[in-house]
Amino acid sequence: MIEPTSPTATRPSEAGVPAAAVIPASRRPFAAAFRALVALAALTGIALDTIDSHDLGRLFSYFTIQSNILLAAAFAWSAHRAWAGRPALSPRITGGVLLYICITGLVFHFVLSNDSSGFSMSSQRTPLESAASQLLHTVTPLAAALDWLLLTAPGGFLLRHAWQWLAYPLFYFPFALLRGALLAPGTDGRYPYPFLDVDLHGYAGVLGNAVVFGLAFYVLALALVLLDRIRPRPALSRNRISPTVSGPLK
Repeated sequence: MIEPTSPTATRPSEAGVPAAAVIPASRRPFAAAFRALVALAALTGIALDTIDSHDLGRLFSYFTIQSNILLAAAFAWSAHRAWAGRPALSPRITGGVLLYICITGLVFHFVLSNDSSGFSMSSQRTPLESAASQLLHTVTPLAAALDWLLLTAPGGFLLRHAWQWLAYPLFYFPFALLRGALLAPGTDGRYPYPFLDVDLHGYAGVLGNAVVFGLAFYVLALALVLLDRIRPRPALSRNRISPTVSGPLK
């Protein structure tokens, strides 16, 4: 005779059955697909630049390439977690990647492509270079901003994140100068950007430029934190939005 189930019967998790096998995880397929496409766009841009480049060392010294590599890795990882229903990445990670790709887009469009900025890098581009430039300087920054605004719940960025995110840009500055110092004078692309060119501005001038850009990047980071706190919650279905509170990284 089978005894009736009592209120204190063994729970699935206590019997060795994972809770996830009983309660399905909240998958976010729309967010996963979008983030996978953004990662693919970044990788495509990098691949096009690599095909058209005759100096890979110079190519991968650019902040543009490095920031898009970080974006591709973070968005691919985030896409996997959204598809599997795992907790979202830490806002410290996603906010840093967002800041770096925003720096890439803003500096390119307002400084490097602006003849009146004094730091223009206007030059003739091949079709591959033009396509790569659009993907890496325009498509990925806009897509990352849209992902933040439309597919991520607000309130995850903290004030302390703003200065923590600056670690990578601050590291990039001595990296660019050291690389230039190790190359012979007159080497094409010795310094990746005009505002970091010691031959043009001297070390004192480059340091001054770095301080100005560093302060601008910090203001941008603070703006992202502020906007993240005051922006409305995206009006999308719940299964499309990544929560800001992250769980253990699995």
